[in-house]
Amino acid sequence: MADPLLPRLPAAELVRRRRRSALGDPGVRAAVAQILADVAERGDEAVRAYGEQFDGPYAGPPVLGRDALAAARAQAPETLVADLRTVFDRVAAYARRFAPPADASPRRDEAGYLTGERVVPVARAGAYVPAGTAPLVSSVLMTAGVAAAAGVPEIWVASPPRGADGVHPAILAACDVVGVAHVLVAGGAQAVGALAFGTASVHAVDVVAGPGNAYVAEAKRQVFGIVGVDAIAGPSEVVVVADGTADPALAAADLLAQAEHDRVAWPVLVSVGEAAGARIVEAVRDQLRSLPRREVAEAALQTGAWVVAGSVMEAVEVAGSLAPEHLELYIAEPQRHLDRVAAAGAVFLGGLPETLGDYVVGPSHVLPTGGAARFSGPLGVGAFQHRIGVIGPPSGPLGALGETAVRLARLEGLEAHARAVEMRLTR
Repeated sequence: MADPLLPRLPAAELVRRRRRSALGDPGVRAAVAQILADVAERGDEAVRAYGEQFDGPYAGPPVLGRDALAAARAQAPETLVADLRTVFDRVAAYARRFAPPADASPRRDEAGYLTGERVVPVARAGAYVPAGTAPLVSSVLMTAGVAAAAGVPEIWVASPPRGADGVHPAILAACDVVGVAHVLVAGGAQAVGALAFGTASVHAVDVVAGPGNAYVAEAKRQVFGIVGVDAIAGPSEVVVVADGTADPALAAADLLAQAEHDRVAWPVLVSVGEAAGARIVEAVRDQLRSLPRREVAEAALQTGAWVVAGSVMEAVEVAGSLAPEHLELYIAEPQRHLDRVAAAGAVFLGGLPETLGDYVVGPSHVLPTGGAARFSGPLGVGAFQHRIGVIGPPSGPLGALGETAVRLARLEGLEAHARAVEMRLTR
């Protein structure tokens, strides 16, 4: 009988399943479209109504400003504030390392024209911070913190209330550490809609970033184009590549760390040989018995998989073909095989648990899921910036390039275009 935990599947089938799941649920799409249309029409009234329906009664202010955030920070334990500051500093420092230049000043090219580019932050950014089953304080640092590093002057955070108690005070304290301007006390698709369209209480933003449930992800999909979005996030994923040198208990712990996120999380084991994988699966079974979120983790393990590879090279290539959110290379000399990884949101080497990436290392934990690592990467400052092309006249006549522009304009039947350049060629 097949083992219900981490069922054995071929890699090609895993790829097909992930792509099919990215289509989403038609019922979710329809519900989100209705919510967004309602928020666009009725604004704060709709946001409040959906909040009461999904999150319970909340009678506090719909938006919290700097004073409320500063008060939450002042009341937070000193150790928490110190931890938040440490992580924010690391996230910001890492993000700035990979920032594009703020100003690629115009310079003359080979034809004498001035060309260049400016990179500027968006005027306003929104970060979604989930808090359904737990206050994801780290998501403030990994989203709004990156926006702050990008130089965004006005940052909004949207986070659902805990019923009448409002937003968790640790989330508010983290917002103050980062320098968030406003917190919208709302979650779900209605919060994304409020950030995208604006309401009487909410300033419309230019970019919405951050993880969330299926309704949040679908809302981001539907408002893309009205605002920018970082990615369409799906369930959390980890692929652990393990050979005979891997500690079975540690590899199992890392699989379970992702499995406990939710029932649709995606833990995958790619083992070099069957014996190494069997030891890890048995360790998963042992640790699962004492896990507080056992039922959640067990459901996720049943949607995950175990792939057996014939060599380390094959295992790494299989993992890269899955393009997972998190990839752990728990193998001998992992850096030797790094170039064989075709795609991944983040790669963890030498048995380093991805949990450290979730909280403290520095790169944002907002990573592509559902195979999107094939064409995107971790949340960075570029998500909160835009580029402006700069074009200036040449030092002399428009020259041959001007004549080329005239010919192409007439080829396309745009006579006014041609004349606009032609007039300048004769002056």
